[in-house]
Amino acid sequence: MSFFIAILGLGLLVLVHEAGHFFTARAVGMSPRRFYIGFPPALVKVKRKGIEYGIGTIPLGGYVKIPGMHRPAPSDVDVHFGPALAEAPQLVGSTERVKRALAEGDMDAARGHLSELEAAVEHGGVTGQALKAARRGLQELSDGLGEDAYWRQRIWKRIIVIFAGPGTNLLFAIAVFFALFLIVGGNATRTVDVVDRGMPAAKVLEPGDVILAVNGVPVQPDTISSKIRSTKGRPVTLKVNRHGHWIDLPAVKPRLTDGAYRLGFRLKAEPLGPGGALWQSLRLAGVVTKEIGASLLQLTHGQGRKQVSSPVGIVEGSSKALQQGLETFLWVLGLLSLSLALLNLLPLLPLDGGHIAFSIIEGIRGRAVGREVYERVSAVGIALVLLLFFIGLSNDVGKLGGS
Repeated sequence: MSFFIAILGLGLLVLVHEAGHFFTARAVGMSPRRFYIGFPPALVKVKRKGIEYGIGTIPLGGYVKIPGMHRPAPSDVDVHFGPALAEAPQLVGSTERVKRALAEGDMDAARGHLSELEAAVEHGGVTGQALKAARRGLQELSDGLGEDAYWRQRIWKRIIVIFAGPGTNLLFAIAVFFALFLIVGGNATRTVDVVDRGMPAAKVLEPGDVILAVNGVPVQPDTISSKIRSTKGRPVTLKVNRHGHWIDLPAVKPRLTDGAYRLGFRLKAEPLGPGGALWQSLRLAGVVTKEIGASLLQLTHGQGRKQVSSPVGIVEGSSKALQQGLETFLWVLGLLSLSLALLNLLPLLPLDGGHIAFSIIEGIRGRAVGREVYERVSAVGIALVLLLFFIGLSNDVGKLGGS
């Protein structure tokens, strides 16, 4: 059950991300055609007011289809209408007129010739898959030539629409952190809040105990955990204040859990007001951003490979977090949302950061980057993303096999 809820949690993050793109695109005058969680083929789909909403069978993300992401090119005509031309050579005149208009940049003429081509396709004896491909091509070219096409929009509009996806993930993460800080509190105190059943602490500690010293050394809230971890599994003695009495508790041995030695208790946190909760949320987001940046920098130097995770490991980790309680799961969900935002802002195509970078370059140059350059850079970006995915998958499979 926890595994299923973890998948739903990740699906929620994808939904938040794509909703950012979708609603921002509509707000600035673009007309999205599809809103999908997962990739085709579709498991479920429904069409409302010209927009197709669906859930795909491949659960590796989602997408919002905005018409005309690229300026239509003559080569697009060859791609879409090659099979139709093989069946009906008489279409060559219509296709050449569309190609010529696109090459000359005369979009009004291209729209007119496209209407002629549509009539020729429907009455030219084209059948089967060739007809489907031609109709799909007519729709794609028509969308690309429309006034609401993405490539026709002002650069600032395009950047806002693309940034809205990771931006919404960032806001979602901060909202989750804010709610948790407001409810749970901020900095830890020395007072024990929860003692985990079955852990060593359950033998000696009680909720409400105030930890004064570890192995005879006085401690502050932020040093208690590190003191216990530093024992490397050797017995630990705690001095506590229990109901006003100072007590030296019997020694207990920490247990190695998730890579660290722990006794198994949680400390109470100081209550926070809205202002303090917001500040702590922003501070946490800044710390995590710095850590992710450092991890990515390590990867470029061939280090930190074992820390990369794939969706398999993320779901597994989220499932384990849920087993530790809703609060832990929500912390993990917020951190994943922030990570998704930051990784999507990397200046690599096909990530959002790559699209933003190309829009900025277009603004500086005064003209769009050529399609050929765009496709080559996309190929490199896709290769890097796939490399990270398979490294993460290899790590996750190894961990699952080891467990």
